[in-house]
Amino acid sequence: MSDKTDERTPAWRNVLLRVVISTAAGLLIYFSGPPRTLWWLAPIGFAILGAVIYGARARAGFGYTLCAGLGFTVPLLAWTGEFVGVVAWLPLALLEAALMGLAGAAISVVSVLRAWPVWAALVWVAGEYLRSIFPFGGFPWARIAFTQPDGVFLPLATVGGTPLIGLAVALTGFGLTMLVRTLLLDRRPRRIVAPALAVVLPVVAAFGALPLVGTDANDGEATVAVVQGNVPRAGLDFNAQRRAVLDNHVARTEQLAQDVRAGKVDQPDLVIWPENSSDIDPYRNPDAWARIDDAARAIKAPIAVGSVLLGDDGLPRNTILLWDPQRGPIEQYTKRKLQPFGETMPMRSFFRLFTSAVDRAGQFVPGEKAVSFRMGDATVGFATCYEVAFDGVVRESVEGTNLLAVPTNNATFGYTEMTYQQLAMDRVRAVEHGRAVAVAATSGVSAFVRPDGSVSQSTGMFVPGALVETVPLRTTTTLSDQLGPVPEWIMVLAGLGAVGVAIAARRRARTSN
Repeated sequence: MSDKTDERTPAWRNVLLRVVISTAAGLLIYFSGPPRTLWWLAPIGFAILGAVIYGARARAGFGYTLCAGLGFTVPLLAWTGEFVGVVAWLPLALLEAALMGLAGAAISVVSVLRAWPVWAALVWVAGEYLRSIFPFGGFPWARIAFTQPDGVFLPLATVGGTPLIGLAVALTGFGLTMLVRTLLLDRRPRRIVAPALAVVLPVVAAFGALPLVGTDANDGEATVAVVQGNVPRAGLDFNAQRRAVLDNHVARTEQLAQDVRAGKVDQPDLVIWPENSSDIDPYRNPDAWARIDDAARAIKAPIAVGSVLLGDDGLPRNTILLWDPQRGPIEQYTKRKLQPFGETMPMRSFFRLFTSAVDRAGQFVPGEKAVSFRMGDATVGFATCYEVAFDGVVRESVEGTNLLAVPTNNATFGYTEMTYQQLAMDRVRAVEHGRAVAVAATSGVSAFVRPDGSVSQSTGMFVPGALVETVPLRTTTTLSDQLGPVPEWIMVLAGLGAVGVAIAARRRARTSN
């Protein structure tokens, strides 16, 4: 008995070591993202993960990548548990990590193929696609592209969007895996060329895409103001502070109007308020209508007002209203992509068996189409808060516009990294679609993002503020917009095809043996 135990011990130690290394790889990927600017840690994380799962069985690939996924998603999504505890945070992180584990299993399977880094990177993109649509409409928050707003790979967004950035990072990392293996095990020059190319070509491609990132104001300019009124207190009781939040945004807009009259800032052509800046329905509350009207008249510019409206069915809609200083509300955009377990509650009766907290989730009704607002010379498209994480939603919002606005409410998540993670998405979208982005947050961080993804101005967190900037208006259609989801579909099909070929090759090998 003791001899068998002694034989098992080294194996278990090896497994434990791989678990620790895989988890560390996931942590490196997490630390590569905002608010840090350590983007280069992401390909290193992939390189380490690749070293663990290359040549492993599928179930080992699943398990080790699950550990890497937990190292990535547990800290990344900690904001989801800021005020409701682990009931949302840890299950969500585990689910996302498990889906990453499926990709890891497939990456292990394709290690029998030549050019493994290429197929492994394509499989990773396929896994990201799965996570962006499943379950409950998908949760693409952990896309690798969103760790890269300060990295060399960002220009690739203008060519192929977030999937191409993810492919480049993963390919570089897995290429590093094979390069190191080759240098250690087989130093023949011809063996080194292929993995070296896998490392170098994504970087070269990114620099090659730089000239395609446009920043010119080809449709004129507009002076835009974003208002951050702040909230009385951080946390879930935000909704109990609705009138105070509205008053804060009115007061900060009126102060901005005073600054304009005093010559301290330029007169804005349009103003963006955050999501939920008026959770009091102005159509049903004349007092709220009057307060918003006062603000619009004071600033002498149209305001995009984040509001919650009740429909005839008695259910709420998360909307943006175009409020004209003379005519009041004249246009409406209703948020299309709602946040599960927040604005909606999927499988409410089932989850109620485990916790009564499900009844805190809303019953919001989604909008049906993208709507742009004509505000002076600007045609503004909207991606409200959670929507900015979804490729297709933003693509539809940008069509026919020359400016993108992202009204958001991050007050519920306190001083966590959530707002910086979302700002990273805004920066990637700016390059992907060639638009300046105006970000208005109730409690921060509000910002202006240039079409090249750089942040020109930003506010602090949980402070009132207003930013005014003259931004370029651009109607250019990027290559990413022209191609739409097609590059991602090709990558997904190629990755799945590689898995199929690898499985067939393994079966043939077993049969011949």
